[in-house]
Amino acid sequence: MIFIMKERILVINYKSYPSSYGKKALEIAKAAERIAAETGTRIILAVPPTEIRSISSSIELEVISQHVDPITEGAGTGYVTPQMVKAAGGKGSLLNHSENRMILSDIETAVDRLREIGLYSIACASSPKTAAAVSILSPDMIAVEPPELIGTGISVSKARPEVIRTSIDLINKIGSKALPILVGAGVSTREDVEKAVELGASGVLVASAVMRSNEPEKIIAELAGGLTRRL
Repeated sequence: MIFIMKERILVINYKSYPSSYGKKALEIAKAAERIAAETGTRIILAVPPTEIRSISSSIELEVISQHVDPITEGAGTGYVTPQMVKAAGGKGSLLNHSENRMILSDIETAVDRLREIGLYSIACASSPKTAAAVSILSPDMIAVEPPELIGTGISVSKARPEVIRTSIDLINKIGSKALPILVGAGVSTREDVEKAVELGASGVLVASAVMRSNEPEKIIAELAGGLTRRL
């Protein structure tokens, strides 16, 4: 296969593990920053809203929220607005993760509200058809994650390669060929990442492989290595 240089992206979703906040969360962020500098990989950290300010002020990597709500500023107890994320130092947000799903109209509103204030969106999708539908809403990236594989250690790139191929084909037909497409669910090794890139993905979205590891820096380095390998 001929190698075509393009940006490779590793998104680490912190979720809400014990390592997702406080001292451990910052240690993982600094490890990711070191590896990004060593490998040239674009690493994005999707952290709990409570951690955006402390992490973004301590490292140079992009820090985004795990979710924003499609509401305007005002009466909205318990909601997270794009303005809150930006004020805390965040650069954007995940949207529609399988653990925090949104209806299409709310995804559209959130994408637009983020863009209006200079933030970007990574919209998640559970299937190729959903990915194609979401691509019409013009997020800045799409992350395709079959929910049945999330957290299993069984990689989508090995167990369900057709999900990646079909998602890319549909998005290219319906959405934009320039739209970065990430894949996730069970991605935990360099080989998983290399296979995803070989199938056409721009990068990967990972969580438990890093956040539950006793050696997160080692895992991040391994995953970044899979993205920077010449295919």
